[in-house]
Amino acid sequence: MPSFDHGGVEIAYLDEGEGEPILLIHGFASSKNVNWVYPSWLTELTRAGRRVIALDNRGHGESAKLYDAQDYRLDNMAGDALALLDHLGVTRADVMGYSLGGRITSHVALLAPERVRSAVLGGIGIGLVKGGGPGENVAQALEAESLDDVTDPMGRTFRAFAEQTRSDRRALAACMRGSRELMSPETVSRIAVPVLIAVGTVDDIAGSARELQSLIPGSEVLDIPRRDHMRAVGDRAYKEGVLAFLAGQS
Repeated sequence: MPSFDHGGVEIAYLDEGEGEPILLIHGFASSKNVNWVYPSWLTELTRAGRRVIALDNRGHGESAKLYDAQDYRLDNMAGDALALLDHLGVTRADVMGYSLGGRITSHVALLAPERVRSAVLGGIGIGLVKGGGPGENVAQALEAESLDDVTDPMGRTFRAFAEQTRSDRRALAACMRGSRELMSPETVSRIAVPVLIAVGTVDDIAGSARELQSLIPGSEVLDIPRRDHMRAVGDRAYKEGVLAFLAGQS
């Protein structure tokens, strides 16, 4: 798997297909394979004539593992994504992130709007502003001696997922603590690229998609029917809605 160095941090990525580029940014405790390859996003997008670029976020997958929470500030992680585009010579791309990847995508759109043709914020709604969802409870669950020691329901969910993906749990705990910064309503309202907000209708982690829509001028909402936070990623309605949204960009 190819990788590149960004400020001393090795970032693994994939780059497949031809056509208009789209950059994919996965969620917490996931990876480019778990989030995008296994649920057939890579296949669907390349079949639709897209060049698909996806990275393993720092601390995840095949990328470098870091243990200082400050290394996982969202601007640092957005910087990795932009550096990957630079590394590949891509001046402008659609960007789609899920959950933590959606948070990172929002920062990419603010840091370099001229590089972002459109942004898909998957699995993140008003939680981007108001918080909620995983936090210190999940970090502590990741650091526990075993899953049997975790009683917090959300902590157990993410600990089990981290074990399933064979993740470095200490790196993930640092990531959880470093990446939870929120955006103010005023900051969110400055996102000036076309935005699609895609959230499962029974997602109790992301927060309201429509509350976030009310803050981002011109943004659209895609409801992913009957899907919670963990099961929305590979949903057919999500894929079809994103492909339709992308087809409408110029």
